[in-house]
Formats: sequence, structure tokens, C-alpha cells
Amino acid sequence: MPEILIGSTVLCLLLSPQLLAGFLAKRTGRNFWFWFFISFLIPIISLLILIFLEDKNPETKGYKLAEHVADREVASDINH
Repeated sequence: MPEILIGSTVLCLLLSPQLLAGFLAKRTGRNFWFWFFISFLIPIISLLILIFLEDKNPETKGYKLAEHVADREVASDINH
């Protein structure tokens, strides 16, 4: 039984850079599986590349303002 636990832990640790690259790619509008397999060849470099690439997902371009902040901006635009 301890062998299974140790093996599972080691497997998770070995796959963590690939999973991180895949999820980071998906979040930035890129193909999960492409970056997952690329990160097997160059794990750290692929993560650095993904961090510095431009985000292709238009929904994550900026943060949505809270309602009270957006209302305050609208009011200040009207006053000026």
C-alpha cells in the first residue's frame, strides 16, 4: 500500500510542470494538449514562454470594476 501512495505522489510531481503549462495555455486562449506535450520536451522553458506570450483570450484583457467603483466613474465623467 505505501508503494502506491509513493508512486502516485511521484507521478503527480513529475506531471506537475506539464499540467501547469496546459492549464496556463488554456487560460490564455491556447491549445491545452499542444503545450502539455511541448512541456515534456522543454518543461521550464515552455512555462517561461507561456508566461511572456500575449494573452489571446479577450475575456481576460482586464478586470471588471465593482459596481460602486463603476458608478463613481460614471458620475465623475458627468461632472467633468
